[in-house]
Amino acid sequence: MSTDLIKLGHLFAEIMSSHDLSRLDEIKAPDYVNHNPFAEPGLEGSRKVLGAIISGVPDLKVTAEDVFASADGSRVVGRYRYEGTHTGTLLGYSGTGNTFTMRSIDIWRVEDGKFVEHWDELNTLDVFIQMGAVSPPRQPS
Repeated sequence: MSTDLIKLGHLFAEIMSSHDLSRLDEIKAPDYVNHNPFAEPGLEGSRKVLGAIISGVPDLKVTAEDVFASADGSRVVGRYRYEGTHTGTLLGYSGTGNTFTMRSIDIWRVEDGKFVEHWDELNTLDVFIQMGAVSPPRQPS
């Protein structure tokens, strides 16, 4: 069981790197609940927000750095690295041509072999700095 859950976490990275969001229904339930404030509800909301990311970063590559399954088989936790070049609009910012790396920690609740609920932590401030949208914090003198 935990091997199947770990495969789900790796399949997420594979789908994102392939940019084939039609495959999201392989891993996400239709009534998928996403607790990310950038995403609209449901599987279609997930397709929309992930599609916007891919549109803003057409060379996006996602790597699963760690994927774990809970002992009771109800959760998958992944640590991911997103890399690409900001050439389109991303999170409201026009393309800059800057490359960036973003990391995330994602937690999914699983039922019947599919993700049904999701929480994540993203380092978006670091992305905004790398895109040039926000100045880096000042170093203490």
